[in-house]
Amino acid sequence: MADAGRLADPAVEARLARLDELLAGLESAPGPAAATAVEAVRVLTEIYGEALARMLDLAGEQPAARLAEDELLGHLLVLHELHPEPPARRAERAVDRLRPAVRERGGDVELVGVDGQVARVRVTEASGCGSGCGGGPTVADAVREAVLAAAPELTAVEQLSAPAAPAFVPLDSLLVREAR
Repeated sequence: MADAGRLADPAVEARLARLDELLAGLESAPGPAAATAVEAVRVLTEIYGEALARMLDLAGEQPAARLAEDELLGHLLVLHELHPEPPARRAERAVDRLRPAVRERGGDVELVGVDGQVARVRVTEASGCGSGCGGGPTVADAVREAVLAAAPELTAVEQLSAPAAPAFVPLDSLLVREAR
């Protein structure tokens, strides 16, 4: 298929942002024309969703999984509740992609699980002045953003405390001493 007329990812992102602006303007505009326009967008979205579902049915399991790997298509599949992977698996993949960079900085990140619409993660940042110093974004912020981008139907990412380091107990303090 020819690439003529295709949009690069930054152009898609710009158009999605513009679409959000336009829809927000329509939703807040008074009058029946604005309500009709919003309804037209909703109906068109439903039709495209049905077309996408039919395409996935015809493609089969393997091609559908490959299509879901594309960021834009993956978001469309989530929007229409057609994504072949559950949110927990997509959240896990997002955390797995971040883990090498977090470990490189002396920390770690782990998806503990997904409960309902909330992902639970454990983030351990390097001690001292980490990535959050100076008011900048933290590792936890990056994890939250990545998980919600991969699984936008989740409503929150809860950060769990890192487990406390085990206390050091000298071996000789555990031995019973004979009374002298």
